[in-house]
Amino acid sequence: MSDLSVYLEAIRDLAVQVREAALDHAAFEQRLQPCELTYCRATCCHDGVRLSASEAAVLIATATEHAASLRALGWEGEMKDALVPDVRPGGACRTATRAARAEELAVDFPAHFPATRCVFLDAEHRCLWQKLAVSLERHPWHYKPLTCWLHPLVLVPGSQGARPLLTLFSPETDPQRAPGYAGFASCTPCGRQD
Repeated sequence: MSDLSVYLEAIRDLAVQVREAALDHAAFEQRLQPCELTYCRATCCHDGVRLSASEAAVLIATATEHAASLRALGWEGEMKDALVPDVRPGGACRTATRAARAEELAVDFPAHFPATRCVFLDAEHRCLWQKLAVSLERHPWHYKPLTCWLHPLVLVPGSQGARPLLTLFSPETDPQRAPGYAGFASCTPCGRQD
């Protein structure tokens, strides 16, 4: 498992949750588009990536250990500026964002999303953590946070001893949907119904 991901504790926790999870069969009958970076330009990364405290610690340690490699791959920032507190419940922090230029956004980029992108995306919309893993001959997602692994799948925790639920959100069930905000996962190209 250590070859697959650097987040061993999180992978173990995820494995237990998935093993215990109920599958939302109706949600998985939705037809979804495959992920195509040239089309979506990493829309799912527009607002940074939510990280647990342990994921943030691993990214900081990895960036310190592989600073020269990250710079060679195009990283120009500083880790002290790359992670910011997460204002939403459940996350310790998230990756920082920067303003996106029009050509960096998908043609059908959701109007309710801020025109930003994760600071760890390169000019071709690829994740620098994934590029680092490949350059070190590891699994491509070795350093990618688990949120990235799952998107657009969502593992909803069970309440009061109930089983977790593995699902896909639709425009009607997207929990981030609010007045003036159409939602998140169901609005990304790979999370939209096809």
